[in-house]
Amino acid sequence: MSTLEIKDLHVSVATEDGPKEILKGVDLTIRAGETHAIMGPNGSGKSTLAYAIAGHPKYEVTSGEVLLDGQDVLGMTVDERARAGLFLAMQYPVEVPGVSTANFLRAAATAIRGESPKLRTWVKEVKSAMSDLDIDPDFAERNVNEGFSGGEKKRHEVLQLALLKPKFAVLDETDSGLDVDALRVVSEGVNRYREGGDTGVLLITHYTRILQHITPDVVHVFAGGRIVESGGPELADELEKTGYVRFTGSAADTAVAEATV
Repeated sequence: MSTLEIKDLHVSVATEDGPKEILKGVDLTIRAGETHAIMGPNGSGKSTLAYAIAGHPKYEVTSGEVLLDGQDVLGMTVDERARAGLFLAMQYPVEVPGVSTANFLRAAATAIRGESPKLRTWVKEVKSAMSDLDIDPDFAERNVNEGFSGGEKKRHEVLQLALLKPKFAVLDETDSGLDVDALRVVSEGVNRYREGGDTGVLLITHYTRILQHITPDVVHVFAGGRIVESGGPELADELEKTGYVRFTGSAADTAVAEATV
């Protein structure tokens, strides 16, 4: 059984006034078959955690460990982390002009699997995954994320998840910008991935609406660069009602939890 362990992780970013510590000692263990949700106010460090796990160069890990099946990934390049089994669905997916979605997906699958998938089998695999996500077949010929709507970008992230089948998926506000129908389709895609085998999910979100479709095993409250409380799905319901004030001391932060769709 695969395990992702984060031990006493401290992460800083460069500012005009010097390094600023964002993560201040994060401890978290996710095992295959588990879904962990992280909720917290803006600026608490949730996305920093996601990008630090993935290896974004902007974020400097000053101490701590990120272990995938006992192997420290912090010494790996971004592509090595992906091949080892880590996947990041970005909050704001970037455009890649000049690269078709079809070529991008096949190149990614080749890198992960170690060999190019057989064309006939691959075409069927892609068509099936696209159908599951209600994606038009013409989507494959469009350049990666270029001119995509917010919903199309998020469906593309989940399409990658379905085809690459990583050990652990970090979903950074995958529900952001989705309407009700797109949220349902994307959530169903994540649930299919969860049911597919030896996999785990770290789901970062502000809102409980996605948790109505993807039931977490554990909910963590993130505040001040660390996890300050953990509990079951009922903790998310409490946050929607009361906000983060008891964790941050600021009543203004309750507005995040009160924003519902």
